[in-house]
Amino acid sequence: MGKVKSNFKILFIALVTVLLSSCSKNYSPEQKKYIAEIEKFRKDKDDFMKNNSDSPFNQDPNARFHPLKYYDVDPGFVFKSRLHEYQRKDTVLVYGTKGEERKAVRFGFVNINYKDKIYKVNVYKSWTKDGKEYYSIWFTDETTGKDTYGVGRYLDFDFNPDSDYLYTIDFNLAYNPYCAYSSKYSCAIPTKEDHIALAVEAGEKNFHN
Repeated sequence: MGKVKSNFKILFIALVTVLLSSCSKNYSPEQKKYIAEIEKFRKDKDDFMKNNSDSPFNQDPNARFHPLKYYDVDPGFVFKSRLHEYQRKDTVLVYGTKGEERKAVRFGFVNINYKDKIYKVNVYKSWTKDGKEYYSIWFTDETTGKDTYGVGRYLDFDFNPDSDYLYTIDFNLAYNPYCAYSSKYSCAIPTKEDHIALAVEAGEKNFHN
């Protein structure tokens, strides 16, 4: 019996050591501040989703709210890149989740360097129904359909006309379109060219997992 207790104590100490080591990453004060800001942003978004009249959960009586799910904030998924505009900006057909056709301009791309490998990420120019232009990134990756929403995820992109401007591409801000929460909505489906061949373990996870 004493040997069993001793072995259990050793296993318990080992488990605690692993847990503590996994939670004690050596983040700089700047990184800790950034993590706190993203966590506050997520808390505020939950408040919007739960209480705002424009939220999909308040627009669709069949949608049931619970806090959104995320990967832990990871400063390693924040990148810097210039925007490389395509010389030929093709207008492409993008399909919505209800099967409708949409048009968008494949405007350019940014490069992300993850573990010494470069990945190209497309940037699209689109228009709202009232004619206002906006830019965005939509993508799938190796987590799509597993930990993350099966259609794909989005990143907002604020275009700057300065060709030397250095953009921040922060996958901790990757989010699900509204169709992830309610069938009332239709959202753009990323094309084959928008797949990132790595597991982007950052940002929002699948709401229904």
